[in-house]
Amino acid sequence: MEKRLFGHTASGKEVYSYTLTDSGYSLEVLTYGAAIRSLTVPIDGEKRDIASGFDDVAGYEAHKSYLGAVIGRVANRIGNARFTLNSKEYLLNQNDGSNCLHGGCNAYDKHVWDAEGQGDALVLKMIDSGKESKFPGDIEVEVTYRLKDGAVEIEYKAQSDEDTPINLTNHCYFNLGGHDSGGIEGHYLQVFSDYFTPINDNLIPTGEIMDVTDTPFDMRKPRHIGPGLDSSHPQIVLGGGYDHNYVLSHEPVNNLSVAAVLEFGGLRMTCETTKPGIQFYSGNFLTGDTGKGGAVYSKRTGLCLETQSWPDSINKKEFPDCVLRKGETYHHKTVYRLESL
Repeated sequence: MEKRLFGHTASGKEVYSYTLTDSGYSLEVLTYGAAIRSLTVPIDGEKRDIASGFDDVAGYEAHKSYLGAVIGRVANRIGNARFTLNSKEYLLNQNDGSNCLHGGCNAYDKHVWDAEGQGDALVLKMIDSGKESKFPGDIEVEVTYRLKDGAVEIEYKAQSDEDTPINLTNHCYFNLGGHDSGGIEGHYLQVFSDYFTPINDNLIPTGEIMDVTDTPFDMRKPRHIGPGLDSSHPQIVLGGGYDHNYVLSHEPVNNLSVAAVLEFGGLRMTCETTKPGIQFYSGNFLTGDTGKGGAVYSKRTGLCLETQSWPDSINKKEFPDCVLRKGETYHHKTVYRLESL
């Protein structure tokens, strides 16, 4: 594991980069946002970086697309930026129209985390104050990254001094052709889910759990992301784009299971998780930021596979419980497993 000074925030805080290497693969993680800055894989005798990122801290401070960051306290959207817990109503930041998105303003992606290497693992920690985030309670959050045999393992833990909703994920943008290779068209995506949660015009789940059969959301067999045709696979027509939650389980689970498989450019990435949902986001809101090495991250130059609790669960009693109770430990894992085809 290699540590180096990456730069300073506008307020003068030091930001460090940690690079984990194994079997020709490398994973670079920043203390700013606990963000994955690069994920480099060996392919055809070369190295290919498949994760979007920036060359300096200023890039991360300025952008609003959560590149590679750990997301919390509650990933995805909370409708109308409010919820009631234990008979008390909480009003959150409205940073996505009338909604609270990815924890609101100045959330985990904008914090400098504490970090240390522990053997082959990188452990990052932060304290999330309820007074700052507007969620109930103060929580201690710990995220651990490991890299072994082409698999990136992300393990999340948290404890709170009050009951609170929580939903941690990682918002890495993947492009298996390389972060600087252009659009995601040509990838093949398979999602192991029979159901998804439809959304309204504000991108909030309606509460319905819909069968994917005979819908554009049926990805139980690999589908080809257009444009272009592949007669052997149904085509994903992006249109307005995907930003939808797929149902993996109706209850919280403890064991890793395969959620999705992504293929392109001689690579396969398998996503495994203990979470009950996964969000397929096709990069619809990327705005053309200049990233690493001058790469331009325009609309749909990367996609996200965000393992999660179902969106707006705190306001949907029929959805799996997302509340961390005082004295309990929040714990889940996600693995992105890479291999050559």
